Amino acid sequence: MSASPADLVREFHRAFGLEARGTPTEVSPELAAHRGELLAEEAAEVAEVAVHGPLDRLAHELADVVYVAYGTALVHGIDLDAVIAEIHRSNMTKRGPDGRISRRFDGKVLKGDHYEAPDVSRVLRRQGWTPAAEA
Repeated sequence: MSASPADLVREFHRAFGLEARGTPTEVSPELAAHRGELLAEEAAEVAEVAVHGPLDRLAHELADVVYVAYGTALVHGIDLDAVIAEIHRSNMTKRGPDGRISRRFDGKVLKGDHYEAPDVSRVLRRQGWTPAAEA
């Protein structure tokens, strides 16, 4: 049985003394900027190999993006699996009740009349987050 990405990244953060929070929390602008730079660096590496490969390098770079994204969520105390589940719930409402799917010319699935936006705030509140406006 393999561990989830969240568990693996948590193990890495603990082993290397990196920040890991258990409750959604704003972090310092410096730490937030650092995490953003790490994500941008990894995304750029994906873009570099996405078209011309090789496929094993693309797989590596995609995994690095996910790893750093989970690490960024952990630094902020966000249960990213729960947020992804909410995004998925929302995305599934893009299909109309009649099963119809609207697509853009390039194949992107568009929001239909029955689309329900994700409620990420609700997910974070369940994790113990209090928005700054309420604090």
